[in-house]
Amino acid sequence: MKKIKIITDSSCDLNKDIIEKYNINIVPLNVSFGEDTYIDGELDKSEFYERMRNSKELPKTSCPSPDKFMQSYEGDEDVIIFTIASALSGTYSAALLAKNMMLEENPNKKIAVIDTETGSIAQGQFIIKAAKLVEEGKTFEEVIDEIEKLKKDKFFYGSLETLENAIKGGRVNPLAGKLINALNMKVIIKVGDGEVKPIDSARGCNNSIKKVAGKISDMISNGNYTSLAIAHANCLEKAEKAKEIILKNHDFEEIIITEIGSVMGTYTSEGAILVSVL
Repeated sequence: MKKIKIITDSSCDLNKDIIEKYNINIVPLNVSFGEDTYIDGELDKSEFYERMRNSKELPKTSCPSPDKFMQSYEGDEDVIIFTIASALSGTYSAALLAKNMMLEENPNKKIAVIDTETGSIAQGQFIIKAAKLVEEGKTFEEVIDEIEKLKKDKFFYGSLETLENAIKGGRVNPLAGKLINALNMKVIIKVGDGEVKPIDSARGCNNSIKKVAGKISDMISNGNYTSLAIAHANCLEKAEKAKEIILKNHDFEEIIITEIGSVMGTYTSEGAILVSVL
């Protein structure tokens, strides 16, 4: 059976150990502070958050070029690529263009570009699942079919510590945003179908973590969910607290705690947590 290469972009927020364990190939996005442009991951995450905190303007992220994806497609393997939601980034389009270019040169090569319709650790969970399916000997088509089915079953929520980035990015009226921050209100978001939607709020950090954990628990109470992933924006203690609350009601075969990188971190701001189950 022909080997299958798993590729994703750097918005997946998977840590180095997982990337190496499952032999995942990463195509990085770019992040810019003014005239300074970095490959995603080139800045240490703590340095990224410090620079963002002290910047009057939001950093800008940009998708990899089709050439970068073309390079990752090279080799004898068939290829499955997972990208951040196409509604959030041009990365999917770049990967798709690279696929068409590669197939012109190698028409017998199998290449699938999957729009995860999400990002961060929810995207990462799909990638880990695909890598496990490949290890089990599933065919190219079987891996894709299984992932497409799972896309309907994920739940992905988060809590934003501050609306500072939303204010800087012009998504929230500055006066309203500062008032919400002053009242210590934390916005609860749901990520899915290519959207990041504010769905609720809570006063104070502890209440917001409890609310996110509660929403996750409610959604999975009757399902068979085996993977819990929590990402944090430079606030590990919040991630540990969320894990503690969720594990009071549910057991998981796999628990992942990782950091939110510069792609999603640009939108969430420092202090956010994201929780995904699959």
